[in-house]
Amino acid sequence: MEYLGKVFEIGEYISNYRNLNEKMKKLKRKLEDLCSREDDVITELEYAESLSLKRRKREVENWLQHVKRRKEEVLTMEQAVTRETRFSTRVRLVKCIEELTGEVMELLEQGRFCKGLILDINETRGNALLTTALVGRVFNENIDKIRTCLMKSEVLSLGVFGMGGVGKTTLVTHIHNQLLKEASTFGNVYWVTVSKDFSIRKLQNDIAKAVPIDISNEDDEKKRASSLAQALMRRNKCVLILDDVWNHFLLEKVGIPVKANGCKLILTSRSLDVCRKLGCQVSIKVSPLSEEEGWDLFVEKLERRVPFPHELEGIARSVERECAGLPLGIITMAGSMRGVNDVCEWRNALEKLKQSKREQDDMETDVYQVLRVSYRSLIDSNVQKCFLYCALYPEDYKIKREELIERFIDEGLIERMKTRQAEFDRGHTILNKLENVCLLEAAMDYLPFEKKCVKMHDLVRDMALQIAGSDPGFMVRAGEGLRDLPDEEKWTESLEKVSLMHNKISEISAGASPNCPRLSTLMLQYSGLKGIPHSFFVHMDGLKFLDLSHTGIKRLPSSVSDLENLSALLLRECDELQYLPSLAKLTALRRLDLGNSGIKEVPQGMEKLINLRYLDLHAPNLKVFPVGTLPKLSRLQHFVIYGLSSTLKVKGKEVASLRKLETFAGQFSDIHSLNAYVKSFDQGGPGNYLLQVGLDDPYFAPIESANFEKRAVLKKCKISKNKEGEESLVLPIDVQYLYLQECHDIESLCDISSLETASDLKSIVINNCEGTKYVVSSCCPSSFCSPLQGLDSLRLAFLQNLHEIAESPLVAPGTFSSLKDFRIYNCPNIKILFSPRLLACFENLEELHVEDCGEMVEIISSPHDDETYGEKDIGVVLRSFPKLKVLQLWNLSELRSICSFGMLACDALQVIAVRYCKKLKRIPICLPLFENRPSPPPSLQMIKAYPKEWWDSLEWEHPNAKDVLHPFCQFSRYL
Repeated sequence: MEYLGKVFEIGEYISNYRNLNEKMKKLKRKLEDLCSREDDVITELEYAESLSLKRRKREVENWLQHVKRRKEEVLTMEQAVTRETRFSTRVRLVKCIEELTGEVMELLEQGRFCKGLILDINETRGNALLTTALVGRVFNENIDKIRTCLMKSEVLSLGVFGMGGVGKTTLVTHIHNQLLKEASTFGNVYWVTVSKDFSIRKLQNDIAKAVPIDISNEDDEKKRASSLAQALMRRNKCVLILDDVWNHFLLEKVGIPVKANGCKLILTSRSLDVCRKLGCQVSIKVSPLSEEEGWDLFVEKLERRVPFPHELEGIARSVERECAGLPLGIITMAGSMRGVNDVCEWRNALEKLKQSKREQDDMETDVYQVLRVSYRSLIDSNVQKCFLYCALYPEDYKIKREELIERFIDEGLIERMKTRQAEFDRGHTILNKLENVCLLEAAMDYLPFEKKCVKMHDLVRDMALQIAGSDPGFMVRAGEGLRDLPDEEKWTESLEKVSLMHNKISEISAGASPNCPRLSTLMLQYSGLKGIPHSFFVHMDGLKFLDLSHTGIKRLPSSVSDLENLSALLLRECDELQYLPSLAKLTALRRLDLGNSGIKEVPQGMEKLINLRYLDLHAPNLKVFPVGTLPKLSRLQHFVIYGLSSTLKVKGKEVASLRKLETFAGQFSDIHSLNAYVKSFDQGGPGNYLLQVGLDDPYFAPIESANFEKRAVLKKCKISKNKEGEESLVLPIDVQYLYLQECHDIESLCDISSLETASDLKSIVINNCEGTKYVVSSCCPSSFCSPLQGLDSLRLAFLQNLHEIAESPLVAPGTFSSLKDFRIYNCPNIKILFSPRLLACFENLEELHVEDCGEMVEIISSPHDDETYGEKDIGVVLRSFPKLKVLQLWNLSELRSICSFGMLACDALQVIAVRYCKKLKRIPICLPLFENRPSPPPSLQMIKAYPKEWWDSLEWEHPNAKDVLHPFCQFSRYL
């Protein structure tokens, strides 16, 4: 019995022990709820302090004291439960825990309901802000982007940037108002306008007022920041919106805790740089509205109750277009024209906008003032001048970045540096800054070459002209269709910059002689000019920059010879130009551009231009460059001399004497002269170059004046290392592009010994070289593989005796391993392009073009009889060309097979083009199978096939393959 009693006592002990632990767990859960409620009550205390509500403050403080005591009691209780083992004591602990749990629950209820301690959550979240309703797809897309980012837990900070007046604040105001409606998702939402008059203390005060929390009695910046951070951390999932931020600052210094358990930050700024420096994980650019979206907004803000008459609608649309999609401009103009029905008033408003007049009071106050703040924020006066310089170009003009930087250098807007590259780096930095603060827009020009450009928004340009117009030194009539020069009274003595580019001014009247002694810049390019009288430049002694490019002038007047302050003379694309007066007095000239001009002789006095940094003589008719002139132009950094004449050559030793040369493109008389120049590279060669030996064909390729690839072009030369008594070709170590034409003495690239050290080689073209039988021959040393490992592009054309790509099937590993683009044209004697073993070298090939190879039988050959290929080997073929995007086969009359065994992987294939390959019966591409039915490759975009009858006759591995591929087919004989 005693034993049973002990067992019963132990069972009772265990039961009470478990009961005690459960009750303790319940007490701790209630305490956690109480602590959570405590955060809200502390918010109430701060609110009470900010409003000086003494009774409320006392109630809250008393409640917090009770909470503190209960927390201490719970901690004591938890320690007692852990420590106590006696049965009777643990039974009493159960009762104590139950009583303490009741008290905690009572405090929890008081914190939620009693005495009105906590304000209703919907009352503390703030009120919706008044805002303008915007329209359009882009506006809604931006709303969705911001909402999507906010929903991601990893995105804690987000920037919205764009030019002044584009609608950033309106967009974020809509976001603010939406978040207010979603208390369970986003908690508290605070809006603070930062503006230009920024200081850490002011921003802290503004955030404290929004939260609210009283930090007015604290002077120490760090303690103020700590109080703000703690207050924001206690808010549940809060979002802080900082509108109109102009400067970056340390968030910690203000007291903004952007972290997972802190708050999320949204800011608006005109500068992408500000968003980046404030650590925004996502930056969203707000762009101007499209034309139709702009019109919809314009009509909405006009508040017309009746439709436009036909004539009036056309003028109204033109007025809206002049606002160029800027919401602030559209809303302002719509407000000023609201209720106006007189067509004359509408035409008058349109004319004022077109002429950039400032008589539109609303536009002056509401739009241009907003944009002008961005200009003033640039601070650096040179950057401001660079911005204003862009306004010299016509409206909506795409200005090539590098051309613009050249202008900045010419005008002295970029400080002189040791190298042109450093000056260009500075120029790109300036343009990036102007883009980042949305005073310029990025653009692209694709003709004749793809070039990065910048543009000015129409209203930004108007603002720039307004600023420039406040100083009578500017006269800008660019792109206005002028047929005559502006009237004589416009050419005042105070003029400093005149832009008449892109007009139709064919003649300047005889005797015209503007008295403009301060004029430094005159832009007449693309103006249609055919002649300039001698008198025109007589009173322009201060002229520094003269641009007559793309005009039809035949000769420059002799008065140009007296412009001793001239630093830049641009005559590019003046193909009628044949005469220039002496330049001997123009010793200040730093840039002379005669690219693609019609000159036949170098201007007299060239040797006197000792300060010349830039000289472009890329002129097809130029006959001779005087020997002995180059060494006198020792400061040259950019030199181009290129033409069609066999007599236009430069000496390698003379070019080598130009130690500051950074860009060079020119023709040498022979291999010996080229080698002499290349050997001088040991002392430092130019960063960009085009080195040519041999005469150009009638084809005269334009050369862009900014950056050259590092190119070597050899035409009709003997360059083989094997020719006895002849000097072999010496290539620069860093050459990237090699072009060989009619160099008949090379059997393969292995005959060019200096190619072994060309470690940066990216592209090779071999054209019409009769001796070429292979690209790589069996005599190539293993070291020759290295330059071909980095090759991106290989083009073979008109090689009459080309038999194979590689003489030996055992090519060194890595050869052609980086090749992406391989094209072979008009090689009539090659029958097989790739052996199975050679395929491994082309694993990164993306484009394959084979055209007009009349004897081509196979693209990938079958295995030889003495070779055994099992499933593993077929798999090699299957994995060949895994990155191939474009396959083009054209006019291959004998082609019977692309690959006679196995199938080609085509996961990346986008375009298949096969024309005039009548003997080809099968295209062996792998089609993914789904439920035993073929599917097109996921990347496939287009199949170009001709003739259609040939396509219909093709054999496929799967009977449904042709139907699956038919939607991608285009049947046309043209590429």
